[in-house]
Amino acid sequence: MEQKLKGRRIAALAADGFEKVELTVPMYALQLAGAKVDVVSLRHGRIRGVNLHEPASRVGVDKTVDEADPNAYDALLLPGGFINPDLLRQSQRAREFVRAFDTAGKPIASLCHGPWVLASAGLLQGRTLTSWPGIRDDLVNAGAKWLDQEVVRDGNLVTSRGPQDLKPFVKEVVEQFAAGAPLQRDGASASPEASSPQANEPPKIVIEAMRWMPRPSFRTIVLIALGFALFAPRSTKRCLRWSK
Repeated sequence: MEQKLKGRRIAALAADGFEKVELTVPMYALQLAGAKVDVVSLRHGRIRGVNLHEPASRVGVDKTVDEADPNAYDALLLPGGFINPDLLRQSQRAREFVRAFDTAGKPIASLCHGPWVLASAGLLQGRTLTSWPGIRDDLVNAGAKWLDQEVVRDGNLVTSRGPQDLKPFVKEVVEQFAAGAPLQRDGASASPEASSPQANEPPKIVIEAMRWMPRPSFRTIVLIALGFALFAPRSTKRCLRWSK
């Protein structure tokens, strides 16, 4: 691959529960194109990926959001997954990190549930993008125009619907992240009323995956119960006691 991104530094913001292919495939392509990619997260160590609903391998974290300087990076990658963006959008520091890229007009690429973070950062008013269809209403309610397309490019934003769009997404991201890439946007058409319609049925692949998912082992149940006992907010514990 041509070294279009030689000398470019990319931040990949992810937390536990990231969809594995949505981080590793774009990250590999960016590195192949010459970019230096840092995984930025909420904690040190190695964060857990997922394949749809199943646990996948971990990825090492280079910096936390408290340590990473947005000014040190040329662009931002936001992978999806069900859990990852839900954790990130609840972090004030993560929202500020993302917001800094948009304020500076730097490219931001996201797919699947990743745009949840953009919505919570307050960056979607008047923007045009796509995502996993299940969060379409959230993005429209945040002021965006949502399109059911494999790739949508609007100024400094590049978005795709999910893993099924990885090939065109990666191609567009490499082009967008290249130095000097044009970032024009057509704000005139970015009206929520012009969005593609809501889905009529959820994706069958997700329903089938849940249907055939193996029952949790006794060990898993014990670990979940232990985690809840250790980390549940005190108010939740009080509510449980009062309900008895």
